[in-house]
Amino acid sequence: MTISQEFQAHLDQGLTTLARAWAVQRPDGQVFGFTDHDLDLTFEDVVFKADTGLSASALEQSTGLSVDNTEAFGALSDIAISEIDIEAGRFDGAEVTAWLVNWADVSQRTKLFLGTIGEMRRVGGAFHAELRGLSEALQKPQGRVYQKPCTAVLGDRKCGFDLDADGYSAELDAEIIEQGRVFRWAKIQGFEEGWFARGHLRVLSGAAKGLDGVVKRDRFVDGTRVIELWEPIRLEIKTGDILRLDAGCDKRFETCRLKFANFLNFQGFPDIPGEDWLTAYPSDGGVFDGGSLRS
Repeated sequence: MTISQEFQAHLDQGLTTLARAWAVQRPDGQVFGFTDHDLDLTFEDVVFKADTGLSASALEQSTGLSVDNTEAFGALSDIAISEIDIEAGRFDGAEVTAWLVNWADVSQRTKLFLGTIGEMRRVGGAFHAELRGLSEALQKPQGRVYQKPCTAVLGDRKCGFDLDADGYSAELDAEIIEQGRVFRWAKIQGFEEGWFARGHLRVLSGAAKGLDGVVKRDRFVDGTRVIELWEPIRLEIKTGDILRLDAGCDKRFETCRLKFANFLNFQGFPDIPGEDWLTAYPSDGGVFDGGSLRS
């Protein structure tokens, strides 16, 4: 924690004008500011609202690699944090920054905490949000996994495939929606059955705009195209809302080569010997010139 000389002098004088402030940036880019001061504060291009009822328990921070954590809690407000947005998961993984600030001179401040929102739950008319520090990321596995399937996510930096290319996505008006999980269309042109399996359905308009789900099944049923998600979209989708379907990938080398023509970026090891190599024996058939096994 770095403190300017002016702020340190203010702390040392004994009579202080201190407040805490929190900025929450959701994955969709929206930023919310909160403070426990009785008036709004403005700095870092954020207005920190005083009437939101947000507060936080004492920060637990330490040296070394242990995980820093704390908890924020407050009253649900349609203006700031609403129950609908929490249920929809809009705050999952949001970035949180906490400051200790001199409310009489907001240029005198220091960061107390930087992390993300983990588990978020509702209790009556309030919410509780677990805050995870930056060292939380150190618990995630690093490096590549030695396995046959690809370890990249379709369209990410390692994969490098452009999902906006012709033939790999479709934007459609919602027609028939069942429990926010099953979507039916009378006709989807140009895509074979199963094309979107393991892909994504993204909501581009309406109350659920910005939410998405992973496609479990893509099939034809009685002449209609049926897209089924693993989990329902947590806000209502109405007929006419615009949806986007992205093609799916099953992580196999053959799919990468034939469906996406992207085998040079394949992030797996398709030629790892299977368990049957233990019982293999020499044969005089085939070509054993040390060349590529892939045509």
